Amino acid sequence: MTPPSATEAEAISGTPTRYWHALADGRVQCDVCPRACKLGEGQRGLCFVRGRAGDQIVLTTYGRSSGYCVDPIEKKPLNHFLPGSAVLSFGTAGCNLACKFCQNWDISKSREIDTLADQASPDGVARAAAALGCASVAYTYNDPVIFLEYAIDVAQACRARSIRSVAVTAGYIEPAPRAEFYRHMDAANVDLKAFTEDFYWRLTNSHLQPVLETLEYLKHETAVWLEITNLVIPGANDSEREFEDMTRWIVEHLGPDVPLHFSAFHPDYRMRDVPHTPHATLIKAHRIARKNGLRYVYVGNVADVGRASSYCHECGERLIERRQYALGSWRLTRDGACASCGTPCAGVFAPVPGQWGARRQPVRLADFA
Repeated sequence: MTPPSATEAEAISGTPTRYWHALADGRVQCDVCPRACKLGEGQRGLCFVRGRAGDQIVLTTYGRSSGYCVDPIEKKPLNHFLPGSAVLSFGTAGCNLACKFCQNWDISKSREIDTLADQASPDGVARAAAALGCASVAYTYNDPVIFLEYAIDVAQACRARSIRSVAVTAGYIEPAPRAEFYRHMDAANVDLKAFTEDFYWRLTNSHLQPVLETLEYLKHETAVWLEITNLVIPGANDSEREFEDMTRWIVEHLGPDVPLHFSAFHPDYRMRDVPHTPHATLIKAHRIARKNGLRYVYVGNVADVGRASSYCHECGERLIERRQYALGSWRLTRDGACASCGTPCAGVFAPVPGQWGARRQPVRLADFA
């Protein structure tokens, strides 16, 4: 996929950005993600929200959102980051991947500015999160990589109010913006869409290696709490060999304590002819991941209390019971250790769990102006 042609050029306005450089042929290259879109005047990148205006790249969606909602943190999904707490979630429009199976395609594939129905300053987002009792703000629905300037400014406003920031992302970003972006994040769920280059190229029009590099960077060079999601698509990335290769790589390169979520696919966007993921496939993936040494493995988008709950890797005690997004029994000490044997559970835990439950509460930020 390529940016619009010169005949499709338009007048673009927006917030100046940092990651770009001029080319000898007169175009300007965006340096935020590995796509390296090379733009003539009035052209937009594949993400649609970053475009050329004059001799620079601007962000057209700064301060504008496709909507805000208070969610349980478990919905991101993050199971080891402030369990039970509320998170204020929002996204913008566009995406720098072209996934044929996108589950949020109405937002991520949008080319309509009308999608951006709500507006808020960074401090306005932070103020609303505090008023709503949210422990964190999540940059989600579409990938925050493409609106990183806005996300960073929101994160700074949140940090000033002791509210944390969560990135829900595909991890497709270049090293320099990656370092700046994650300096302001407290947790991330990275969508590792598959473990083959063929899948990434055919079904997302991107590449696997930059995502693996982001995962290693987050784990070894930052203090960001990291969890991984793998959407399991029948016939595309659900082979036993792929589960074996992916989970062995995670243990070897990231360690056994990174939580891994296997999520069920539902037919959507350009893959409506693909069936739902069988529960048995998720169980197989869970079994393989545990066999290969991952300590915290979950299944999602299905009802499975046993495989949605957290267990002590030492004694097997159920530490956190989950029914969909709601917490049940809690067997962690105030410092995040198993109440039975004292073994620490990897994660970021408050002394007591949050009480938000499974509620989903849409929010109009104008109400908090």
